[in-house]
Amino acid sequence: MSNRGFIAVLAAIAFIALLAFGLIAKKGAEIAVGEPAPDAAMQRLDGSGTTSISDFEGSWVLVNFWASWCKPCEEESPAIEKFARAHRGDLVVLGINSEDNSVDAGAFIDEYGLTWDMVKDTGDRSDAYGVLGFPESFLVDPAGDLALIQRGPMDERFLDERVAPLIEGSGGSG
Repeated sequence: MSNRGFIAVLAAIAFIALLAFGLIAKKGAEIAVGEPAPDAAMQRLDGSGTTSISDFEGSWVLVNFWASWCKPCEEESPAIEKFARAHRGDLVVLGINSEDNSVDAGAFIDEYGLTWDMVKDTGDRSDAYGVLGFPESFLVDPAGDLALIQRGPMDERFLDERVAPLIEGSGGSG
């Protein structure tokens, strides 16, 4: 290999390394169980104002990042809806819609009969939570701290075995 070819290969490797580093560095915040949940006012999808996690202080909050085009989001939504109905009074579900227009988001909500609070992410919330893909969910305890992080879809079994014991073990809300 000539010097010119060797330099070209090294330049390509350096470019790829910098690109990979840039993608890794953009992944968002690193958050962990036990830390305070990132909070900010977010616009409700129905246009009725804003809401934030702190609005539900004293309650368990399941924060769910989703998008209408996300197949795993479609699969988990009925399980979350069923769980939310079963734990009404002890749990608030806050859906954070990302990367959708309001028509697509509304159609998704209607199709799956979702009844929980829905807000729009402008990108800053998913960055604050370190969201890498959809769906991702975060259980916030009544004090406002992260109690559970789920990167990927949840099903009924996961909700019953991992989320319910945390909520029920605390004696519910308040």
